Amino acid sequence: MVIRMRHTRSHTGNRRSHHALKAPTLSTCQNCEAKHRPHHMCLECGHYKGKMIVDMAAKKKAREARMQAKREAMQSIGEAQEQVAEEAAAENKIEEESK
Repeated sequence: MVIRMRHTRSHTGNRRSHHALKAPTLSTCQNCEAKHRPHHMCLECGHYKGKMIVDMAAKKKAREARMQAKREAMQSIGEAQEQVAEEAAAENKIEEESK
């Protein structure tokens, strides 16, 4: 669709006056003094209004255990791939010698 009439700068500015970004309001945690969104639990300690909602220490520990298991699995896969590559290279070498 073609624009029929040109808008002046003031008209464009008036339309865009509501496009400004606003800084989010933050509350301070009563337990750890960290900043968090109002009416939401603190993402650092898991408290809301002085009560523990989520045990963040246990959650962090469980996540670290999962990540460690994943690292070990990736490492074992890498070692298996290296072993397969070495076997293939040895087989190619034997085939070349037999020719």
